[in-house]
Amino acid sequence: MLAIFEEAALAAGRIILEIYARGCPVETKADLTPVTEADVEAEAAILRIVSTKLPGIPVIAEEQVAAGIETDTSGGRFLLIDPLDGTREFISRNGEFTVNIALIENGVPVAGIVYAPVLKVAYCGGPDGATKLILDDHQTVLQRLPITVRTALQPPVAVASRSHQDPHTAAFLQKLAPGGCRHIGSSLKFGLLAEGVADAYPRYSRTMEWDTAAGDAVLRAAGGMTETEDGHPLLYGKRGQPGMADFANPAFFAWGRR
Repeated sequence: MLAIFEEAALAAGRIILEIYARGCPVETKADLTPVTEADVEAEAAILRIVSTKLPGIPVIAEEQVAAGIETDTSGGRFLLIDPLDGTREFISRNGEFTVNIALIENGVPVAGIVYAPVLKVAYCGGPDGATKLILDDHQTVLQRLPITVRTALQPPVAVASRSHQDPHTAAFLQKLAPGGCRHIGSSLKFGLLAEGVADAYPRYSRTMEWDTAAGDAVLRAAGGMTETEDGHPLLYGKRGQPGMADFANPAFFAWGRR
């Protein structure tokens, strides 16, 4: 399945890079978030591949949901797809955006890929552990490096959102007294935890399940965990549960090894 995820992510990445090079208009969705041609076309490419090679697995994909298209995930096993996580970073042209594909089983992200086309790096995670992929300009994989989280430094090194800063996160970081904080876009923050170059990622501002599932899968495969404020693992497929009208996540904290 991870090989199929990789194929789909790289196909989406080729489309994103082509549009990134020539530029495109930016529109605003009903939830006031930006969307571009790259989001829509990348998602279509992913869906073509997974519908053919993983038939029968329900899919929740960001732009389909925005268009009012949802599938039944009550069986507990489904895919979560964010074709372009970090659209604001895409628009800002800083390269810190990713393609996210994850498999959820009974609320748990068990496999996923996070691919950053501009940075030529990808993170994969599943039952056999986590891997960092190094690619060349032609999206050929040059190296596959096993990765694991590290035992947290004291004080720990934190990562936080570049585009979604808020007072709650600032207060948490001050309490944590991190030995540095890197602000970076998209699900790349999970990758930095998974490969052992950061220790903590607090998130109070709004995220959706498709924003985090793939990175969370990689982090868990590398030995880390993502928890809610009450210390329970972050779960997926929450829509329809009390207090969960959409696919939004509660506040969470992602950790390496503490």
